[in-house]
Amino acid sequence: MKQIFTNSIGAVLVASLMVAGSVAKAQTASTTGVALAAVSEKKTVAKADSSSTTTTAQPAAKAADAAWTPVRRLWGYAFGDMYYNAHADATNRGAETMYNGVPTYRNAFQFRRVYLGYDYDISQKFTAEVLLASEPNANTGTAAGTGVTASNGDNLVDGKMSFFIKNFNLRYRNIWTGTDLVIGEMSTPGFALNEPGTNAPTSLSEKTWGYRSIEKTITDFHKTNSYDVGASLQGTFDPATKNFGYVFMVGNNSTSSLLSASNPNTGFYKIFYGDIWGKFMNQKLLVDIYGDYAQTAPNTGILTPQSHDILKIFAAYVDPKLAVGVEAYTQGIAQGVTNSATKLPEDATVNGLSVWVKGPIVKDKWAFFARYDAYNPDTNFNTADSYTVNTNFGSYTPTTKEQFYTAGLDFTPEKNIHFMPNFWTVYYRDQRDPSTAGYVGNDHTLVYRVTFFYTFGK
Repeated sequence: MKQIFTNSIGAVLVASLMVAGSVAKAQTASTTGVALAAVSEKKTVAKADSSSTTTTAQPAAKAADAAWTPVRRLWGYAFGDMYYNAHADATNRGAETMYNGVPTYRNAFQFRRVYLGYDYDISQKFTAEVLLASEPNANTGTAAGTGVTASNGDNLVDGKMSFFIKNFNLRYRNIWTGTDLVIGEMSTPGFALNEPGTNAPTSLSEKTWGYRSIEKTITDFHKTNSYDVGASLQGTFDPATKNFGYVFMVGNNSTSSLLSASNPNTGFYKIFYGDIWGKFMNQKLLVDIYGDYAQTAPNTGILTPQSHDILKIFAAYVDPKLAVGVEAYTQGIAQGVTNSATKLPEDATVNGLSVWVKGPIVKDKWAFFARYDAYNPDTNFNTADSYTVNTNFGSYTPTTKEQFYTAGLDFTPEKNIHFMPNFWTVYYRDQRDPSTAGYVGNDHTLVYRVTFFYTFGK
């Protein structure tokens, strides 16, 4: 099935490039024909009807060009918190969370994301996007080989915030009617891709949840790629209404990392992304089905290449009075762990479920939100055994189940400015039997926060 999926995606991309080439060739031929006709016209007397056609078409084209206004937009946003860590997990579980390693009672003002972007329309057909990001974490550690303490997020060795290139891409609008071709570093269709004014989707899970400033969506939380370097086709089946569409993408599976071409994962293997989305019931019911597949090099002791794949469905009912969303996924990690008892590699299956609700209290001023996530890193886990990790996917560990809760209020004094008192907590439960070596008892992390979020220029 995985091979079929990979071949299908590859076939679609190859076919797309062939179509793009045909379109370009046709356009080139058309342009050449016009040029030759112009030369011929100088040597011969044009027919009356030909002259009439030429004189009426030129003003129409000029009028269309004059009506187009190119975008030249500098924009950005930021969010962060004043936080108080009321309780930390005793063994610092939750390596994927922003508060891993933060001690109990620590409190601080903290940025968690700063974006600075620029959108530039090169022409009516081509547009460029640039996005710089800084996304530091609250936890700290020692920079490898330096002995200097630095944040493990997007910080310099001396602890100062720094930017990295998160998006840098070129979009060919309507390479055919209803479909854009995008090349470069871009958002993937896993949850983050939402591009108004294009043929890309505008209703994926992150946009619909609407509170990335509070927490990532569940697949983002557990390290599915939110962006990557590659090429994608982003299209609609109904260009006039844009209620149904798709995204196909192939990428390096390295996000923004500049890994060597000889790297055993990114130098020889690619990740394939696919997404189908739809809007129903007067665009109040949103449905999105997503999948990806990546093969990676074999790890130590594994003879055949490893791989991981995901299948996810997201659905939400969105109404001005109330919005409810559900996101569920299953992920296979081939030969992801080795059973310490049998000494054999085993496949791991991850399951995740997220449910959220939000709505207004006082229109345009006060709102509420709440969310619950359940995460099981290995449904095949034998509680009497212990395991070692083979996969290099994210910060994966098969031993600990997680339950995440958050809720809060959203105060909007002005448009695009938010202050959000909230709590954030994760409960950890070890899947191993208490008699198994290495077992850790149940514990949790609890953080109280006042989150701020503001946007400018967009």
